[in-house]
Amino acid sequence: MFDPLTLLIILILISFISGLFGSLTGLGGAAFLIPFYTLLLGIPLRYAAGASLISTIATSSGAGSAYVRDRITNVKIAMSLEIGTTLGSIIGALTAAYIYSHSMDMIVFILFGSFLISQVYIQISRSRTELPKDLPEDKTTKIFQLYGKYYDKALKKEIIYHGIRWWLGASIMFIAGFFSGLLGIGGGALKVLAMDWAMNLPMKVSTTTSNFMIGVTAATGSSIFWIFGYIQPILAGATAIGVLLGSFLGSKLLVRITNRTVRYIFSSLLIILGIEMILKGLGYGI
Repeated sequence: MFDPLTLLIILILISFISGLFGSLTGLGGAAFLIPFYTLLLGIPLRYAAGASLISTIATSSGAGSAYVRDRITNVKIAMSLEIGTTLGSIIGALTAAYIYSHSMDMIVFILFGSFLISQVYIQISRSRTELPKDLPEDKTTKIFQLYGKYYDKALKKEIIYHGIRWWLGASIMFIAGFFSGLLGIGGGALKVLAMDWAMNLPMKVSTTTSNFMIGVTAATGSSIFWIFGYIQPILAGATAIGVLLGSFLGSKLLVRITNRTVRYIFSSLLIILGIEMILKGLGYGI
């Protein structure tokens, strides 16, 4: 349908746009990559998912490093939650390999899409305030040292915060890792929900810390995808270049916009991703 050079340019352009929004929302870009690749370009889902996982590593590298430099990402919290998301990614990727060979993905996509759409209410209800409510510390706050601070350029002041309910955040992280490996996404949607809703962290901290974490999760899942032959080097390479450029631009924009704006963008993407997953499960979508 396209000559090789035109196809390469299209891949990089789509990847750039996906990386931009993936960086701003913590999703990792797969919400756009997989539907564009499969619907517009006719790329088989398993290879689109493989390229998506590689692009997620690029997103995490591009945006994550910038956020760490700006001292918004909470590395300590990220490291304490990585065990759950990595273990989930291994199980999810192995499940994906089984599903691709037995064509049983319908129920998984419908349930996942429904779950994402159900979370929109939480995002909208919390968009009324720029920062989360100051809830009292619990035992996990002190045990895992869930403290942090950063300077918010949009609000022009230093934000001091603490997290709670580490156990709930870690549980959701395991689910996030599972769906990351299963669907070829970064799992950022669930990671942000784990930190934003379950652990009561500021949206910018949740989003930037998610960007930092999704690279490790995707690297785990992509290694299994590579073993099963689901990663095409040229497709993955072009995708990584575009996503890296887009995520770098997104990291520059995020620090200059409000949490409320990010939350509205994130809610919109939840709806889009949820509908796409449901349609795929019903045989009308991806």
